[in-house]
Amino acid sequence: MFLLPACSFKNNIDSTYYCKKLKLTCTNDNKIVYFKTSKGNFEVKLFVKHSPVTVSNFLENINNNIYSNQKFYKIINYPQIRFIHVGFNPENKSYIESNKVINKRGPSIPLEVKFKDEINPRYKYQIKNPNETEDLINTFESGSIAMVKRGKNNSSSTEFFFVTNKIPELDGRYSIFGQIIKGLDVLEKINKGDYIEEIQVSN
Repeated sequence: MFLLPACSFKNNIDSTYYCKKLKLTCTNDNKIVYFKTSKGNFEVKLFVKHSPVTVSNFLENINNNIYSNQKFYKIINYPQIRFIHVGFNPENKSYIESNKVINKRGPSIPLEVKFKDEINPRYKYQIKNPNETEDLINTFESGSIAMVKRGKNNSSSTEFFFVTNKIPELDGRYSIFGQIIKGLDVLEKINKGDYIEEIQVSN
């Protein structure tokens, strides 16, 4: 099967469309968020310019205080890498019965990936040709944060995960929207059952 190179992709839908559709207040301002956890604190730089819809959704969730006291519910350990999952599934009854303000848009936001020579991110586009990953702006590195997948071309609106090492096998398959810039050692100490006390957004 013939695959078009990255530069040939025609992207007719931009972030403005999804911000309006999902009723998000999208921003282009640089943001740093501060995670306070039961194991210590760390800072994450959000990739606002490259992942505007994903970041804006995440910031809205923080403003709605849905991540306070949420547990890191799944830790996947491999010899050279850890996957650390946190957030919540709105379809889970135990969360719905809580007093959290839950996203009313539905369980998904579009998969969002950004290529170097393109103005807008691509939406609902998952890389199939490994050669395309060379043109990605963001790839999985130590401390990367990304949304959990929901279906083939969508992300969860509330669940996200961290990785502790470079993992190119996942590049272009998840919406990467930030990276830890301080406190990676804290992330590496987190175990299942540890929790987020709160997340604060820089001014």
